[in-house]
Amino acid sequence: MLKLFKTAALCASFILLFNFNSFSQDKPAFWDDIQAIKQYDKVYAPPKDPILFIGSSSIRLWVDFTKTFKDYTVLNRGIGGAVTADVDRYLEDIVFPYYPKQLIIYVGENDLIKAETGDSVFEDFKKLYTGIRAKLPIVPIIYISIKASPSRVQYLSKGKRANYLIQEFIKGEKNVKFIDIYQPMLNKKGEMQPKLFKEDMLHMNAAGYEIWNKLLEPFLLKD
Repeated sequence: MLKLFKTAALCASFILLFNFNSFSQDKPAFWDDIQAIKQYDKVYAPPKDPILFIGSSSIRLWVDFTKTFKDYTVLNRGIGGAVTADVDRYLEDIVFPYYPKQLIIYVGENDLIKAETGDSVFEDFKKLYTGIRAKLPIVPIIYISIKASPSRVQYLSKGKRANYLIQEFIKGEKNVKFIDIYQPMLNKKGEMQPKLFKEDMLHMNAAGYEIWNKLLEPFLLKD
């Protein structure tokens, strides 16, 4: 009887362990990144009323972010590899708790890989925008257009279509601005410039970010 009890207990423990592991492996994308951000905020208190930068790796890897925007109260909460739906999923974690006075968004480029059309990227943007406006109805928003990356030349048509639809949508909204960085990053012949990118031809170097800085800074809110 004792042996049978031990066997049953062992089986029960295994089932519980299996269910726990299955649950832990079923976490949504970037769950661990979000938890790391929360832990960081517990150690280092984020600034009050920041200009909040959100989106994918082009936000997260912004060259000399703190130095570039030293005259502003800024906070970077970009997530490398994120698509629009990921940012939308974590609004309660990486946007609303900070009570931003202004929101800067760059997201959508990663969407192009799996999106059927630029229209679907636009629809995901609208969902994200609607989610933001539900709690931040008047906070100024700047959306930075999807850039043309040499390593993703096969997705250019979808990116251009998404940019067009997002820009047209934004024209009918209040307190939101579309900044086109697509065209300014091309040369006079309308060609992409590898010199603006790192070796992976996806992430920008300082020269690429310099273009973004010049276009964005005039619209940032001073303290």
